[in-house]
Amino acid sequence: MADQVVLLDFWPSPFGMRLRIALAEKGVQYEYKEEDLRNKSPLLLQSNPVHKKIPVLIHNGKAVSESLIAVQYIDEVWKDKAPLLPSDPHLRAHARFWADYVDKKMYEIGRKVWTTKGEEQDAAKKEFIECISVLEGELGDKPYFGGKTFGFLDVALIPFSSWFSVYEKFGNFSVEAEHPKFIAWVKRCLEKESVSKSIPDQQKVYEFVLEMRTKLGIE
Repeated sequence: MADQVVLLDFWPSPFGMRLRIALAEKGVQYEYKEEDLRNKSPLLLQSNPVHKKIPVLIHNGKAVSESLIAVQYIDEVWKDKAPLLPSDPHLRAHARFWADYVDKKMYEIGRKVWTTKGEEQDAAKKEFIECISVLEGELGDKPYFGGKTFGFLDVALIPFSSWFSVYEKFGNFSVEAEHPKFIAWVKRCLEKESVSKSIPDQQKVYEFVLEMRTKLGIE
């Protein structure tokens, strides 16, 4: 019997993009179900009753929540193609550490850049650029965070590049001007079909955020 794979997602979510990329890397066919986060489906509430958040991967009727956990699950289940985590335990732990760093930093700092003003925004912008600097240091001279091959940390981080236009336009700065090596990595990842077809255009995300700001009453 063929695997039944369903992804509950919301198109601008960088967390959902991680699963889309991982599934594409593995060549896994799946059914995509777009969620309305203001009117969450019974399937989402049933599949992730604790956090009630996307993304959720449903594999043969069994749900897996939280994006990094789901990417690891994908890597373990479909292990015969495009391994994302290295076989060495220390290198695996290292990749998980940095993915956790991305989880704890990138989204919240980025959100502050487009939802705040003045000193608070300046502080968020400074913190965001410092975060990129730290990540660029970890990348070093490697083509990918995973080394010579696209791996777990690349999957965890590259979705946020689709939000860079949002951060840059509202924060009035350029990631490329500050960290060209990091943007060279972004462009390298975007050359991969699994990435380019899994993440939305930056302008589309920017237009979505303009609508969000209006709904939130941010001028």
